[in-house]
Amino acid sequence: MTLSLTEVLHLTGGRLLPDSVPAGEVLITGVATLAEAGVGEVSFLGNEKYYKDFLATKASVVLVPPSLPEHPKDVALIETENPSLAFNALVDAFMKVTNDFVPGIHPSAIVDPTAEIDATKVRVQAGAIIEADAHIGAGSDIGPGCVIGKHAVIGEHCRLFARVVVRERCILGNYVVVQPGAVIGSDGFGFLLNKETGRYETVDQVGIVEIRDHVDIGANTTIDRARFGRTVIGEGTKIDNLVQIAHNVTIGKHTVVVSQSGIAGSTHLGDYVTVAAQCGIAGHLHIGDQAILAARTGVMSDLAGGQPYWGSPCSPYKEAAKQYAALRKLPEALKAMAGLRKEAQELKERLTKKKHWWQRS
Repeated sequence: MTLSLTEVLHLTGGRLLPDSVPAGEVLITGVATLAEAGVGEVSFLGNEKYYKDFLATKASVVLVPPSLPEHPKDVALIETENPSLAFNALVDAFMKVTNDFVPGIHPSAIVDPTAEIDATKVRVQAGAIIEADAHIGAGSDIGPGCVIGKHAVIGEHCRLFARVVVRERCILGNYVVVQPGAVIGSDGFGFLLNKETGRYETVDQVGIVEIRDHVDIGANTTIDRARFGRTVIGEGTKIDNLVQIAHNVTIGKHTVVVSQSGIAGSTHLGDYVTVAAQCGIAGHLHIGDQAILAARTGVMSDLAGGQPYWGSPCSPYKEAAKQYAALRKLPEALKAMAGLRKEAQELKERLTKKKHWWQRS
């Protein structure tokens, strides 16, 4: 695939900087990082950490934010408010060309006769298993080794990579992407201690998982079915690799949950919440819209939306930062306190000796 500079401008919605207009025709054949890009490739500057790479880049075109103080020579610069997002439009254009989607059911796939699949509009790859009464929407791509359970529903234009499991009766909306090894609809962690027998007994998990449109789910992430009712992942939400979402959790629209985070049962996250890496959220809580949980935050109570939090147990970010700064000074403070204690003890001994001298006189 080859894009002209005019086509790049159209796809990105950017503006060509007048002082960077190249002398000859510019043709783009690929995308790359600033450090690795060469002639015929396009890159972007989305973070000031890569400014040195930008000044030394060999790319033919670079997407840049407004008002740069200086830039490399012989590079066409396209100014845009969000270079990273604009760059993604170019990546999508190149990916569509390399997409090998061809409808059909691989001979080694096992598809129950009662499953609703139009083989002219769906691809089922090698070793996949589609169980009874499952429904697969048009344009969806079921990867190698996937298992789609009984009565499960996969919407249109979904992509399930290798070894994804969608258990019985669970529902995926349209344009859902699930990375390898993820499990949708595993049993929730439901056990009750029987005091008479001294053993834990299993609590049946009879609910489902509902994944709404345009959700992305990372590799080896697990989303548990509800004990009863639904575990719900809202429209446009993005979930990273190795995330655990427990039974009856509800996540709102366009929320982000980053790797190795865990959300305990029956907790509700609002819309546009950010959960950074390795956060732990206790059960039966409510996290308000647009709340931001910094990395390794531990949440043990309800949180209002619209502000950042940090720490374990967490506090509003500014307060938590002050606590952390004070904690780092603790060794110095303890040393100073020990010195003051020593001085106080010496002063006490001197006063005691003076008192004894006075009494003797």
